[in-house]
Amino acid sequence: MLTKLLSRCTCAECQQCCIFDSYDIWNTPVLVPEIRNKIRQILPEMEFISTGTESYLFKIHTEAESFSCPLLSTEQGCLLGEEKPFDCQIFPLRMMHLDSSIVIAVSPLCDAVMQHSMKTLLNFLKQELAETLFAYAEQHPDVIHVYDPFYPVLLWKPQKF
Repeated sequence: MLTKLLSRCTCAECQQCCIFDSYDIWNTPVLVPEIRNKIRQILPEMEFISTGTESYLFKIHTEAESFSCPLLSTEQGCLLGEEKPFDCQIFPLRMMHLDSSIVIAVSPLCDAVMQHSMKTLLNFLKQELAETLFAYAEQHPDVIHVYDPFYPVLLWKPQKF
């Protein structure tokens, strides 16, 4: 989804989006039922936690300060290939609730994307991706995270009442 901003090689070398600190478990990808079912085929022992009406997170069993996504393979990258969870497909972008709006924010932890100007990122969203992201978020509202002020907002869409 973001290949006009990020090369696959850059992402494959970094994999920062696939590593989580114990305190930010909320950043692990939200899994819709279809993706959870695909994961069960690959990792039948994987456990999940229900987080919404039709969404799940990985149940992580670790005392470590950080952990890798269970789908991350050092040889293959993501075991789901192109069928990654939505959060993974759009990283470093995040769908978030801010006041009464859904916003598209960007993680400042992605050095490759942060090399682009905010204007470039905003233009990319408006021309390429915003409608798709907002439509997916409306169809799967559990992928919309609580706003974190660490993430600069690029674009917002007022919610309908």
